[in-house]
Amino acid sequence: MRKQGILASLLMVVCLGCMQSASAADYEVDQSHSGVQWKISHLGMSTMVGRFNSFSGAFSWDKDNPGAAKISVQVDTASIDSNWAERDKHLRGAKFLDVEKFPTATFDSGKFTGDASGGKLAGQLTMHGVTRAVTMDVSSNGEGEDPWGGYRAGFNASTTINRGDFGITEFLGPASETMTLEFFVEGKRK
Repeated sequence: MRKQGILASLLMVVCLGCMQSASAADYEVDQSHSGVQWKISHLGMSTMVGRFNSFSGAFSWDKDNPGAAKISVQVDTASIDSNWAERDKHLRGAKFLDVEKFPTATFDSGKFTGDASGGKLAGQLTMHGVTRAVTMDVSSNGEGEDPWGGYRAGFNASTTINRGDFGITEFLGPASETMTLEFFVEGKRK
Protein backbone atom coordinates (compact mmCIF):
# COMPACT_ATOMS: atom_id res chain seq x y z
CA MET A 1 0.00 0.00 0.00
CA ARG A 2 2.76 2.43 0.91
CA LYS A 3 4.48 1.84 -2.47
CA GLN A 4 1.24 2.54 -4.32
CA GLY A 5 0.83 5.82 -2.43
CA ILE A 6 4.38 6.88 -3.28
CA LEU A 7 3.91 5.93 -6.95
CA ALA A 8 0.59 7.80 -7.10
CA SER A 9 2.24 10.89 -5.58
CA LEU A 10 5.12 10.75 -8.06
CA LEU A 11 2.72 10.31 -10.96
CA MET A 12 0.70 13.34 -9.79
CA VAL A 13 3.88 15.48 -9.55
CA VAL A 14 4.95 14.42 -13.06
CA CYS A 15 1.48 15.15 -14.48
CA LEU A 16 1.35 18.57 -12.82
CA GLY A 17 4.79 19.37 -14.23
CA CYS A 18 3.66 18.33 -17.70
CA MET A 19 0.52 20.46 -17.44
CA GLN A 20 2.50 23.52 -16.36
CA SER A 21 5.11 23.22 -19.12
CA ALA A 22 2.49 22.43 -21.74
CA SER A 23 0.72 25.77 -21.20
CA ALA A 24 3.51 27.79 -22.85
CA ALA A 25 3.54 27.44 -26.62
CA ASP A 26 6.38 27.86 -29.09
CA TYR A 27 5.77 29.81 -32.28
CA GLU A 28 7.76 30.29 -35.47
CA VAL A 29 7.62 33.80 -36.98
CA ASP A 30 5.67 33.75 -40.25
CA GLN A 31 7.76 36.06 -42.44
CA SER A 32 4.98 36.36 -45.03
CA HIS A 33 2.72 37.99 -42.41
CA SER A 34 5.34 39.86 -40.38
CA GLY A 35 7.64 42.81 -40.90
CA VAL A 36 10.72 44.58 -39.55
CA GLN A 37 10.61 48.29 -40.29
CA TRP A 38 12.70 51.38 -39.44
CA LYS A 39 12.00 55.10 -39.40
CA ILE A 40 14.48 57.97 -39.28
CA SER A 41 14.25 61.71 -39.81
CA HIS A 42 15.73 63.06 -43.04
CA LEU A 43 17.36 66.41 -42.23
CA GLY A 44 14.51 67.17 -39.82
CA MET A 45 12.20 67.74 -42.78
CA SER A 46 10.62 64.36 -43.44
CA THR A 47 10.53 60.83 -42.13
CA MET A 48 12.22 58.14 -44.18
CA VAL A 49 10.69 54.69 -43.73
CA GLY A 50 12.23 51.42 -44.78
CA ARG A 51 12.23 47.75 -43.97
CA PHE A 52 14.29 44.60 -43.93
CA ASN A 53 12.94 42.03 -46.37
CA SER A 54 14.59 38.94 -44.89
CA PHE A 55 14.36 37.90 -41.23
CA SER A 56 13.42 34.93 -39.09
CA GLY A 57 12.57 34.25 -35.50
CA ALA A 58 10.73 32.28 -32.88
CA PHE A 59 8.89 33.09 -29.69
CA SER A 60 7.31 31.42 -26.70
CA TRP A 61 4.01 32.77 -25.42
CA ASP A 62 1.40 31.91 -22.81
CA LYS A 63 -1.35 34.49 -22.27
CA ASP A 64 -1.86 33.14 -18.74
CA ASN A 65 1.82 33.67 -17.91
CA PRO A 66 3.01 36.64 -20.02
CA GLY A 67 6.05 37.21 -17.79
CA ALA A 68 7.59 34.04 -19.24
CA ALA A 69 7.41 35.33 -22.84
CA LYS A 70 10.57 35.00 -24.94
CA ILE A 71 11.47 36.00 -28.49
CA SER A 72 14.52 35.80 -30.72
CA VAL A 73 14.68 37.57 -34.10
CA GLN A 74 17.48 37.48 -36.70
CA VAL A 75 17.58 40.09 -39.48
CA ASP A 76 19.56 39.85 -42.72
CA THR A 77 21.04 43.37 -42.85
CA ALA A 78 21.72 43.16 -46.61
CA SER A 79 17.96 42.92 -47.14
CA ILE A 80 17.51 46.61 -46.20
CA ASP A 81 14.98 48.29 -48.48
CA SER A 82 14.38 52.05 -48.45
CA ASN A 83 12.56 51.97 -51.78
CA TRP A 84 15.55 53.66 -53.48
CA ALA A 85 18.25 51.33 -54.88
CA GLU A 86 21.12 53.85 -54.78
CA ARG A 87 20.39 54.75 -51.15
CA ASP A 88 20.18 51.04 -50.25
CA LYS A 89 23.70 50.50 -51.65
CA HIS A 90 24.89 53.37 -49.45
CA LEU A 91 23.10 51.98 -46.36
CA ARG A 92 24.70 48.54 -46.93
CA GLY A 93 28.16 50.12 -47.08
CA ALA A 94 30.85 50.65 -44.44
CA LYS A 95 29.50 54.05 -43.27
CA PHE A 96 26.21 52.51 -42.16
CA LEU A 97 25.32 48.82 -41.76
CA ASP A 98 28.55 47.41 -43.24
CA VAL A 99 26.67 44.26 -44.24
CA GLU A 100 29.74 42.38 -45.43
CA LYS A 101 31.25 42.61 -41.97
CA PHE A 102 27.97 42.45 -40.01
CA PRO A 103 25.49 40.39 -42.06
CA THR A 104 23.04 39.82 -39.20
CA ALA A 105 21.30 41.96 -36.59
CA THR A 106 19.55 40.19 -33.71
CA PHE A 107 17.17 40.82 -30.85
CA ASP A 108 16.99 38.37 -27.95
CA SER A 109 14.46 39.09 -25.25
CA GLY A 110 14.97 39.15 -21.54
CA LYS A 111 12.21 40.11 -19.14
CA PHE A 112 8.64 40.97 -20.15
CA THR A 113 6.64 43.20 -17.82
CA GLY A 114 2.95 43.56 -18.55
CA ASP A 115 -0.11 41.48 -19.21
CA ALA A 116 -1.66 39.57 -22.12
CA SER A 117 -2.58 42.83 -23.88
CA GLY A 118 0.96 44.25 -23.87
CA GLY A 119 3.75 45.82 -21.86
CA LYS A 120 7.51 46.32 -21.92
CA LEU A 121 10.00 43.79 -23.27
CA ALA A 122 13.63 44.20 -22.27
CA GLY A 123 16.31 42.49 -24.29
CA GLN A 124 19.61 42.66 -26.15
CA LEU A 125 19.82 44.22 -29.60
CA THR A 126 22.95 43.41 -31.60
CA MET A 127 23.60 45.54 -34.66
CA HIS A 128 26.79 46.58 -36.44
CA GLY A 129 28.76 44.31 -34.09
CA VAL A 130 27.54 46.09 -30.94
CA THR A 131 25.15 44.67 -28.34
CA ARG A 132 23.06 47.03 -26.19
CA ALA A 133 20.14 46.64 -23.83
CA VAL A 134 16.89 48.03 -25.25
CA THR A 135 13.28 48.07 -24.11
CA MET A 136 10.44 47.59 -26.54
CA ASP A 137 6.85 48.70 -26.17
CA VAL A 138 4.73 45.66 -27.02
CA SER A 139 1.04 45.31 -27.84
CA SER A 140 -0.87 42.13 -28.58
CA ASN A 141 -2.88 41.87 -31.79
CA GLY A 142 -4.62 38.70 -30.62
CA GLU A 143 -4.36 34.97 -31.04
CA GLY A 144 -6.50 32.10 -32.22
CA GLU A 145 -7.07 29.37 -34.75
CA ASP A 146 -6.40 30.09 -38.40
CA PRO A 147 -8.55 28.76 -41.30
CA TRP A 148 -6.04 25.96 -42.03
CA GLY A 149 -6.16 24.21 -38.65
CA GLY A 150 -3.18 26.02 -37.11
CA TYR A 151 -2.97 28.43 -34.20
CA ARG A 152 -1.42 31.91 -34.45
CA ALA A 153 -0.49 34.83 -32.21
CA GLY A 154 0.52 38.33 -33.25
CA PHE A 155 2.28 41.31 -31.66
CA ASN A 156 3.63 44.75 -32.50
CA ALA A 157 6.78 46.08 -30.81
CA SER A 158 8.82 49.24 -31.17
CA THR A 159 11.87 50.92 -29.68
CA THR A 160 13.87 54.06 -30.38
CA ILE A 161 17.65 53.78 -30.47
CA ASN A 162 20.58 56.12 -30.90
CA ARG A 163 22.53 55.05 -34.02
CA GLY A 164 25.82 56.17 -32.46
CA ASP A 165 25.37 53.68 -29.60
CA PHE A 166 25.76 50.97 -32.24
CA GLY A 167 28.78 52.50 -33.94
CA ILE A 168 26.83 54.01 -36.85
CA THR A 169 28.06 57.58 -36.57
CA GLU A 170 27.78 59.05 -40.08
CA PHE A 171 26.43 62.57 -39.54
CA LEU A 172 22.98 63.10 -41.05
CA GLY A 173 21.92 66.09 -38.96
CA PRO A 174 20.86 66.27 -35.31
CA ALA A 175 17.31 65.06 -36.00
CA SER A 176 18.71 61.82 -37.45
CA GLU A 177 20.72 60.63 -34.46
CA THR A 178 17.83 58.47 -33.27
CA MET A 179 15.74 56.00 -35.21
CA THR A 180 12.73 53.84 -34.48
CA LEU A 181 12.67 50.09 -35.06
CA GLU A 182 9.29 48.39 -35.40
CA PHE A 183 8.49 44.70 -35.39
CA PHE A 184 5.15 43.38 -36.63
CA VAL A 185 5.19 39.71 -35.71
CA GLU A 186 2.74 36.93 -36.47
CA GLY A 187 3.76 33.48 -35.35
CA LYS A 188 2.39 30.03 -36.08
CA ARG A 189 2.38 27.60 -33.18
CA LYS A 190 4.75 24.69 -33.72
